[in-house]
Amino acid sequence: MKITKLETFTTRDVGFVRATAEDGSQGWGQVSTYQADITCEIFHRQVAPHALGTDALDFADTIRRIYEKEHKFPGSYLRRAQAGLDTALWDLRGKVEGKPVAALLGGSPGRVRAYASSMKRDITPEDEAARFLRLRDTFGFTAFKWRVGAECGRDGDEWPGRTEAVIPVVAKALGDGVDKLVDGNSGFSPARAIEVGRMLQDNGIGHFEEPCPYWEPDQTAEVRAALSLDVAGGEQDCEFSSWRLMLDRGAVDILQPDVMYIGGIHRTLEVCRMGQATGLPVTPHAANLGMVTICTMHLLRAIPNAGKYLEYSIEGPDYYPWQEGLFLGNPYAIEDGHATVTEAPGWGVEINPGWLEKASYRMSGGESG
Repeated sequence: MKITKLETFTTRDVGFVRATAEDGSQGWGQVSTYQADITCEIFHRQVAPHALGTDALDFADTIRRIYEKEHKFPGSYLRRAQAGLDTALWDLRGKVEGKPVAALLGGSPGRVRAYASSMKRDITPEDEAARFLRLRDTFGFTAFKWRVGAECGRDGDEWPGRTEAVIPVVAKALGDGVDKLVDGNSGFSPARAIEVGRMLQDNGIGHFEEPCPYWEPDQTAEVRAALSLDVAGGEQDCEFSSWRLMLDRGAVDILQPDVMYIGGIHRTLEVCRMGQATGLPVTPHAANLGMVTICTMHLLRAIPNAGKYLEYSIEGPDYYPWQEGLFLGNPYAIEDGHATVTEAPGWGVEINPGWLEKASYRMSGGESG
């Protein structure tokens, strides 16, 4: 069954892809968020031409061939565009076979433990602690992640002293019996990261994410060697050469691929296999409530080295205004600290027709030739 048409519906921040096969079967996916309008242009120029006319159900080699055909363009934008094709075709296959993607991957529908993930640095330690406690009491979260330092901050802070304040204030408020995670977002030199890491250890925090510039794996490896907590990373890495270098250097304890940044489920599974071969768990990056978190839920229900939890962004329209109105219903309901992969076929979500009507539209294949 061949792919006959590929369509995109996009704004600056979000781009959905609809794939249609020759029998009329369809599936929905998404290119990565942020500059999605640029990514959709790349999709139609450098992804769709290689995909049209290929197998809609057995497409792992198509994903590889796109890389080979576009070998002069390694890097993030092509991978972000490939994610739209990959995720749409997984949805299409799930609908054809009447199975959720988790089942297609060898897993099953069911619950996934989630951690409440804060994206904010412009929040006081006291306010961060207070909203975590509200989320704990309302939704039953048993794990939380907050931010330290400044993003790519060269040892700076969001404001002087915030890191030293937010670590103990939030950790103490959450108390015992709760998993505590912290994200540095490439903010520190090794020396400063080790200093911060020791503060984390002293306050019962067990996960230190991206402490050093992600493009310097030797720096992260130095931090990992000096600390006893888990060092995590990989969200930005979209080429397998970077992952192999990270593993060769022993840079991390936890792998964090992002399904959308890396190019879709097939390419994410390659990183999961790398982790399995080296005994490392996979706790993917999924920092917004577009399709990335849905895809990650299905993945975690299927891979043998799934980490302890799903990243679940707690930010609403004040932080991510573009998240509003993407889907019909609420595919992200949290109960007792868990999200649920349903038995619905494919990804189990329905894109909001009202959102699609307002988006910019383009088609490859079909009547466009």
